[in-house]
Amino acid sequence: MAGGWARDGAVNEQIEASIRDELARLQTRRAPVGEALSHCVECDEPIPEARRTAIPGVKLCIDCQQERDARPAMRGGINRRGSKDSQLK
Repeated sequence: MAGGWARDGAVNEQIEASIRDELARLQTRRAPVGEALSHCVECDEPIPEARRTAIPGVKLCIDCQQERDARPAMRGGINRRGSKDSQLK
């Protein structure tokens, strides 16, 4: 069922594209790159060798990483797809 000028399946395509974008954003955010550090950048505690080997490019100790993961992530409010509902907000 199409709504307005949208073709059939356009809403589902938009939802799937939004999910793909979010998953890609989360994967790039979670995957550190570069050389692992020997000490945490936030608390300066040593990062265990096992963690540095398991996660290449890690820059935070386990405690600091858990604190960062617990914080809500702020994101921009730009709607690239321009749906009518989001423009009404």
